[in-house]
Amino acid sequence: MAKAVLLIADGLGDRPIKRLGDKTPLEAAEKPNLDKLATEGECGLMDPIAPGVRAGSDTSHLAILGYDPYKYYTGRGPFEAAGIGMDVKKGDIAFRCNFTTVDDKMIIVDRRAGRISSGTDQLAEAVNGMEIDGVQVIFKESVAHRGALILRGAGLGANITDTDPHHEGAKVLKCEAVDPEDAASAKTAHVVNEFVERSYRLLKDHPVNRERIAQGLNPANVILPRGAGVGPSMDSFETEYGIKAACVAETGLINGVARYVGMDITEVEGATGGADSNVMNMAKAIVEKLQTVDFVLCNVKGADIGGHDGSPEVKIEVIKKLDEMVGYLTKSVPEGTFIVLTADHSTPCSVMDHSGDPVAITFWGEGVRTDRCTKFDERSVTAGGLGRIRGIDVMKIVTQLMNVAEKFGA
Repeated sequence: MAKAVLLIADGLGDRPIKRLGDKTPLEAAEKPNLDKLATEGECGLMDPIAPGVRAGSDTSHLAILGYDPYKYYTGRGPFEAAGIGMDVKKGDIAFRCNFTTVDDKMIIVDRRAGRISSGTDQLAEAVNGMEIDGVQVIFKESVAHRGALILRGAGLGANITDTDPHHEGAKVLKCEAVDPEDAASAKTAHVVNEFVERSYRLLKDHPVNRERIAQGLNPANVILPRGAGVGPSMDSFETEYGIKAACVAETGLINGVARYVGMDITEVEGATGGADSNVMNMAKAIVEKLQTVDFVLCNVKGADIGGHDGSPEVKIEVIKKLDEMVGYLTKSVPEGTFIVLTADHSTPCSVMDHSGDPVAITFWGEGVRTDRCTKFDERSVTAGGLGRIRGIDVMKIVTQLMNVAEKFGA
């Protein structure tokens, strides 16, 4: 069976930048291997969700993997929880959370509790396992100030507001059902509010926080859930396509999406999720995983960081590292492997956030119909044979190239 690598450069797409001579970072960067991939492949533009839709990394990855986000996406919480190894079941209500510092009036002093880096496992243990009105509370710490919460019980809904006002100096918000007539969501809101209050009572005098206060550090004295979502019911990737898959990624969110559809998760040393990430270690991990699986999803985060920071220089540096990675992959993947290179969304430096601009995409491998495109960037790929596709089309194209797609009709 043929194999495939889906390499997604997070936030890679951009807009022309004046100080780069009205070029995008992709147009300005030296990237011989990316351009070689485009020259030998079939290129085009891709709208991760649909033209003009500002895609999140979660919704775009769902779409690119062939799972319609309008059908399956209920919120970021379930994927964040799955990403740190929590067992999210169908019907669970899951949240992403912050350890936060508040004063005795529940006014936020520090949303990230001084970016706490130790002791969160002990704080998590203090709140995990409580029961509120028959609802099981499951909490786990993640990296630094982050964590995830699962509420498991009957009659719960996820159409609720957040408790985090997203800035210091504001009071912790009361969680409420968006629709007052929605009894299931009202029940969840009640449980969330009780959880927040109990977390404050349990954590404010916890030994970890007493020690932090003694050191002049902000205590992590409350937990604020946000991004509620119902655990969706989705077929595994192997069930959907008949191929075994693995994921090599740097962030909990992408690992969560991958784990949710049954992909094997690979941790890579030095894969930090920043511009300093060791992408060559990721490339080596991809090649190693291809010995035992048919398909590898890889997300490289660094370009997105540059976009959010408004730094085309960081993006160009990441593109150079991505170019080295692609050069290694084209020489090292097993014979008959297809490589798909694209982005999950654009993060223009001028916007410093996700935009609805389409992204470049190329399909490379034996038998691919090459076209007139010779450079991998947002404008050059418009000369490609793919034209303009959507994220939901990608796996259809990949699986037919791999010759594993089922025929439609007689």
